[in-house]
Amino acid sequence: MAKGLIKHQERQQALSLLGKDLTRRASSKCELCEAAGVRLVTFEVPPEPKEPNIDHCLLICEECKTHLADRKHRQPDHWRCLTKTIWSELPVAKVIALRTLRELAASHSWASDALENAWLEPEVEEWAALN
Repeated sequence: MAKGLIKHQERQQALSLLGKDLTRRASSKCELCEAAGVRLVTFEVPPEPKEPNIDHCLLICEECKTHLADRKHRQPDHWRCLTKTIWSELPVAKVIALRTLRELAASHSWASDALENAWLEPEVEEWAALN
């Protein structure tokens, strides 16, 4: 087996150990769009720390994961939820909201308005810039 694959599997195993804490924190809902009753997956927000850390992870639904992975085919209306997420208490959720709203702001006034009205901590701004 290749070293990269082994490292990936080890990281995934370490991330799975965060599952119960993430589920508890998220109240079994997507931490971006608040979808409930759907399959949720752990999403690690870049840049990833050397060791998996709950503060760099979100529990998200498959739809959010798909939209985050495929920027060219995002459905902007799905991301209207980020106008609420940008006010989350979780810095990691704010980072994803900020990055995504910035991408959408050029072509969607609601995203631009959300950014204009948001107040973000300097640490969140810095982390979001590390994309």
